[in-house]
Amino acid sequence: MSEQDIQHIRNEYSKESLSEKDTDKDPIKQFDKWFTEVLKSEQSEPTAMTLATATTDGRPSARIVLMKGFNGDGFSFYTNYLSRKGKEIAKNPLGALIFFWDTLERQVRVEGTIEKLSREESEKYFHSRPKGSQVGAVVSPQSQEIPDRDGLEKKWQEAEAQYADKEVPKPSHWGGYILRPRLIEFWQGRPSRLHDRILYKKVDNKSWKKVRLAP
Repeated sequence: MSEQDIQHIRNEYSKESLSEKDTDKDPIKQFDKWFTEVLKSEQSEPTAMTLATATTDGRPSARIVLMKGFNGDGFSFYTNYLSRKGKEIAKNPLGALIFFWDTLERQVRVEGTIEKLSREESEKYFHSRPKGSQVGAVVSPQSQEIPDRDGLEKKWQEAEAQYADKEVPKPSHWGGYILRPRLIEFWQGRPSRLHDRILYKKVDNKSWKKVRLAP
Protein backbone atom coordinates (compact mmCIF):
# COMPACT_ATOMS: atom_id res chain seq x y z
CA MET A 1 0.00 0.00 0.00
CA SER A 2 1.35 3.43 -0.92
CA GLU A 3 1.76 6.35 1.45
CA GLN A 4 -0.92 8.20 -0.49
CA ASP A 5 -3.37 5.34 0.05
CA ILE A 6 -2.60 5.32 3.77
CA GLN A 7 -3.20 9.07 4.00
CA HIS A 8 -6.77 8.58 2.77
CA ILE A 9 -7.70 6.05 5.46
CA ARG A 10 -10.07 7.78 7.87
CA ASN A 11 -13.32 7.29 9.77
CA GLU A 12 -16.01 9.82 10.57
CA TYR A 13 -17.04 9.74 14.24
CA SER A 14 -20.67 10.46 15.03
CA LYS A 15 -22.00 8.14 17.71
CA GLU A 16 -22.02 10.35 20.82
CA SER A 17 -21.18 13.76 22.25
CA LEU A 18 -19.60 14.81 25.55
CA SER A 19 -20.33 17.99 27.48
CA GLU A 20 -19.19 19.40 30.79
CA LYS A 21 -22.68 19.19 32.28
CA ASP A 22 -23.05 15.53 31.30
CA THR A 23 -19.82 14.44 32.98
CA ASP A 24 -19.45 13.64 36.68
CA LYS A 25 -17.42 16.00 38.85
CA ASP A 26 -15.32 12.98 39.86
CA PRO A 27 -13.28 11.53 36.95
CA ILE A 28 -13.19 8.06 38.50
CA LYS A 29 -16.98 7.98 38.59
CA GLN A 30 -17.00 9.19 34.99
CA PHE A 31 -14.55 6.42 34.07
CA ASP A 32 -16.77 3.89 35.83
CA LYS A 33 -19.73 5.07 33.75
CA TRP A 34 -17.81 4.74 30.49
CA PHE A 35 -16.28 1.42 31.51
CA THR A 36 -19.73 0.00 32.31
CA GLU A 37 -20.90 1.09 28.88
CA VAL A 38 -17.92 -0.41 27.05
CA LEU A 39 -18.46 -3.74 28.83
CA LYS A 40 -21.91 -3.82 27.24
CA SER A 41 -20.50 -3.10 23.80
CA GLU A 42 -18.71 -5.49 21.46
CA GLN A 43 -15.29 -4.12 22.37
CA SER A 44 -12.55 -6.73 22.29
CA GLU A 45 -10.35 -6.58 25.41
CA PRO A 46 -12.07 -3.61 27.11
CA THR A 47 -9.45 -3.69 29.90
CA ALA A 48 -6.55 -3.32 27.45
CA MET A 49 -4.60 -0.11 27.99
CA THR A 50 -1.38 1.30 26.62
CA LEU A 51 1.13 1.84 29.41
CA ALA A 52 3.87 4.36 28.66
CA THR A 53 7.00 4.64 30.81
CA ALA A 54 10.35 6.34 30.30
CA THR A 55 13.96 6.14 31.38
CA THR A 56 15.49 8.83 33.57
CA ASP A 57 16.93 10.49 30.46
CA GLY A 58 13.53 10.63 28.76
CA ARG A 59 13.60 7.63 26.42
CA PRO A 60 9.96 6.46 26.23
CA SER A 61 8.55 2.98 25.72
CA ALA A 62 4.96 1.76 25.51
CA ARG A 63 3.10 -1.53 25.49
CA ILE A 64 -0.39 -2.93 26.00
CA VAL A 65 -1.20 -4.28 29.46
CA LEU A 66 -4.51 -5.26 31.06
CA MET A 67 -6.13 -3.15 33.74
CA LYS A 68 -6.99 -5.33 36.73
CA GLY A 69 -8.83 -2.78 38.84
CA PHE A 70 -9.59 0.88 39.42
CA ASN A 71 -10.83 2.97 42.32
CA GLY A 72 -10.37 6.41 43.84
CA ASP A 73 -6.65 5.72 44.25
CA GLY A 74 -5.95 4.84 40.63
CA PHE A 75 -5.61 2.10 38.00
CA SER A 76 -3.86 -1.19 38.72
CA PHE A 77 -2.02 -3.78 36.64
CA TYR A 78 0.40 -6.67 37.26
CA THR A 79 3.70 -7.61 35.70
CA ASN A 80 7.28 -8.77 36.22
CA TYR A 81 9.24 -6.22 38.28
CA LEU A 82 12.38 -7.11 36.29
CA SER A 83 10.80 -6.42 32.91
CA ARG A 84 11.72 -3.31 30.95
CA LYS A 85 8.70 -1.43 32.27
CA GLY A 86 9.43 -2.58 35.81
CA LYS A 87 13.01 -1.35 35.63
CA GLU A 88 11.91 1.98 34.17
CA ILE A 89 9.24 2.47 36.82
CA ALA A 90 11.81 1.78 39.55
CA LYS A 91 13.96 4.67 38.34
CA ASN A 92 11.26 6.99 36.96
CA PRO A 93 7.79 6.46 38.48
CA LEU A 94 6.01 8.86 36.11
CA GLY A 95 3.76 7.07 33.63
CA ALA A 96 0.73 7.34 31.37
CA LEU A 97 -2.16 5.14 30.26
CA ILE A 98 -4.41 5.20 27.21
CA PHE A 99 -7.67 3.30 26.75
CA PHE A 100 -9.04 3.26 23.20
CA TRP A 101 -12.56 1.91 22.77
CA ASP A 102 -13.30 2.09 19.06
CA THR A 103 -16.77 0.54 19.40
CA LEU A 104 -17.88 3.69 21.26
CA GLU A 105 -15.45 6.06 19.51
CA ARG A 106 -13.88 6.92 22.85
CA GLN A 107 -10.46 7.35 24.39
CA VAL A 108 -9.31 7.95 27.96
CA ARG A 109 -5.84 9.30 28.76
CA VAL A 110 -4.36 9.11 32.26
CA GLU A 111 -1.11 10.57 33.59
CA GLY A 112 0.33 10.12 37.06
CA THR A 113 2.77 8.40 39.36
CA ILE A 114 3.21 4.63 39.54
CA GLU A 115 3.71 2.74 42.82
CA LYS A 116 3.87 -0.93 43.76
CA LEU A 117 0.78 -2.50 45.26
CA SER A 118 1.16 -4.26 48.59
CA ARG A 119 2.56 -7.78 48.73
CA GLU A 120 -0.80 -8.96 50.08
CA GLU A 121 -2.68 -7.55 47.09
CA SER A 122 -0.20 -9.09 44.68
CA GLU A 123 -0.40 -12.49 46.40
CA LYS A 124 -4.19 -12.44 46.30
CA TYR A 125 -4.35 -11.63 42.60
CA PHE A 126 -1.54 -14.04 41.68
CA HIS A 127 -3.39 -17.00 43.17
CA SER A 128 -6.64 -15.98 41.46
CA ARG A 129 -5.02 -16.45 38.04
CA PRO A 130 -5.25 -19.69 36.03
CA LYS A 131 -2.53 -22.07 37.21
CA GLY A 132 -0.91 -22.06 33.78
CA SER A 133 -0.49 -18.29 34.00
CA GLN A 134 1.02 -18.62 37.47
CA VAL A 135 3.56 -21.12 36.14
CA GLY A 136 4.28 -18.81 33.22
CA ALA A 137 5.13 -15.97 35.61
CA VAL A 138 7.57 -18.27 37.43
CA VAL A 139 9.51 -19.46 34.38
CA SER A 140 9.48 -16.42 32.08
CA PRO A 141 12.40 -13.95 32.42
CA GLN A 142 10.25 -11.20 30.90
CA SER A 143 11.96 -8.79 28.47
CA GLN A 144 15.25 -10.71 28.60
CA GLU A 145 16.80 -12.34 25.53
CA ILE A 146 16.32 -16.12 25.32
CA PRO A 147 17.88 -18.57 22.82
CA ASP A 148 14.61 -20.05 21.58
CA ARG A 149 10.99 -20.84 22.44
CA ASP A 150 11.62 -24.56 22.93
CA GLY A 151 13.69 -23.94 26.05
CA LEU A 152 11.00 -21.71 27.53
CA GLU A 153 8.29 -24.29 26.89
CA LYS A 154 10.46 -27.02 28.42
CA LYS A 155 10.87 -24.95 31.59
CA TRP A 156 7.11 -24.37 31.68
CA GLN A 157 6.40 -28.10 31.36
CA GLU A 158 8.89 -28.93 34.10
CA ALA A 159 7.39 -26.32 36.44
CA GLU A 160 3.85 -27.44 35.62
CA ALA A 161 4.78 -30.97 36.67
CA GLN A 162 6.57 -29.69 39.78
CA TYR A 163 3.49 -27.78 40.97
CA ALA A 164 0.86 -30.22 39.69
CA ASP A 165 -0.42 -31.04 43.18
CA LYS A 166 0.62 -27.97 45.12
CA GLU A 167 0.32 -24.22 45.18
CA VAL A 168 2.53 -22.16 42.91
CA PRO A 169 4.44 -19.63 45.03
CA LYS A 170 4.30 -16.06 43.78
CA PRO A 171 7.77 -15.08 42.53
CA SER A 172 9.35 -12.21 44.43
CA HIS A 173 9.95 -10.48 41.10
CA TRP A 174 6.26 -10.41 40.15
CA GLY A 175 3.45 -8.22 41.43
CA GLY A 176 1.15 -5.28 41.01
CA TYR A 177 1.37 -1.57 40.40
CA ILE A 178 -1.08 1.28 40.71
CA LEU A 179 -0.95 4.46 38.65
CA ARG A 180 -2.19 7.32 40.82
CA PRO A 181 -3.62 9.91 38.42
CA ARG A 182 -3.01 13.64 38.41
CA LEU A 183 -4.65 14.11 35.01
CA ILE A 184 -7.49 12.23 33.27
CA GLU A 185 -8.87 13.17 29.86
CA PHE A 186 -12.04 11.83 28.26
CA TRP A 187 -12.18 11.99 24.45
CA GLN A 188 -15.33 11.44 22.41
CA GLY A 189 -15.06 11.29 18.61
CA ARG A 190 -17.20 13.84 16.77
CA PRO A 191 -17.84 14.71 13.10
CA SER A 192 -15.36 16.83 11.11
CA ARG A 193 -12.66 16.10 13.68
CA LEU A 194 -14.28 18.55 16.14
CA HIS A 195 -13.90 15.99 18.91
CA ASP A 196 -15.04 16.53 22.50
CA ARG A 197 -12.25 16.57 25.08
CA ILE A 198 -12.96 16.96 28.80
CA LEU A 199 -9.89 17.17 31.02
CA TYR A 200 -9.72 16.68 34.80
CA LYS A 201 -6.67 18.08 36.60
CA LYS A 202 -5.82 17.24 40.21
CA VAL A 203 -5.84 20.27 42.52
CA ASP A 204 -4.08 20.20 45.91
CA ASN A 205 -4.00 16.37 45.77
CA LYS A 206 -7.68 16.34 46.70
CA SER A 207 -10.20 17.88 44.33
CA TRP A 208 -10.42 17.91 40.55
CA LYS A 209 -10.75 20.83 38.14
CA LYS A 210 -12.70 20.08 34.95
CA VAL A 211 -12.04 21.96 31.70
CA ARG A 212 -12.74 21.58 27.99
CA LEU A 213 -9.86 21.27 25.51
CA ALA A 214 -9.89 22.14 21.84
CA PRO A 215 -9.72 19.04 19.61
